[in-house]
Amino acid sequence: MIHVIPFDRLGRMQIDWLNSRFHFNFSGVAAPMGFGFGPLRVWNDDEIQPQSGFPMHGHRDMEIITYVRRGAISHEDSLGNKGRTPAGDVQVMSAGTGIMHSEWNAEDEMTHLFQIWIEPRQMRLKPRWDQAQFPRSNRANRLVPLASGEEAILSNHPGTLMIHQDATLYGALLQKDGRAEFDLPENRMGYLVVADGQITLNGQEIPTRAGAALVGTGKLDISASDGAEVLLFDLPRPN
Repeated sequence: MIHVIPFDRLGRMQIDWLNSRFHFNFSGVAAPMGFGFGPLRVWNDDEIQPQSGFPMHGHRDMEIITYVRRGAISHEDSLGNKGRTPAGDVQVMSAGTGIMHSEWNAEDEMTHLFQIWIEPRQMRLKPRWDQAQFPRSNRANRLVPLASGEEAILSNHPGTLMIHQDATLYGALLQKDGRAEFDLPENRMGYLVVADGQITLNGQEIPTRAGAALVGTGKLDISASDGAEVLLFDLPRPN
């Protein structure tokens, strides 16, 4: 099954400094995919105005991944961590027993990012924050793990950010007429989002910034005639 959720059907919230689209229900706004897809609970497509952002606020018991599409986001938290994550790079925060943080666009241009929340495999973990660079050239026509809680992925792909869940977030940059493949086993499911451009997935067109819920698909054949940027979350299927 490939269930496509077009961008214009996503939940929406807009205020003076933030324009957000929600793949899943968030902040009282209903979205096509409801309250989640397996352990995946949030996939927000955010546009943040220059010199603005989310002031200090708290989270707990959630793995929070931020993928910056354009611009940059600056992070500060109650553990003393500070960092700037530019486009193409990724940051991960394990909220665990509780953490306060802010996310601020300190740039003079709009910042576009995905904020993705996934439930951890266990609650009450120690809070932590990390970030990593993922050069565009390394992701050309192949799905590269960006964040994972799978031991085999973490050991075979140094530099992959760690999350506390049996899941892996992959990223690929398809060049003109580029193609990438991925095997999604029967006991797994996936959620794919086209960050830029449009793709064909197993013969089905997926437009820009749309999502696709994947169950029982087996082999994924992803192609882009004009190039595209793609994220794929490989997730455990509920028992």
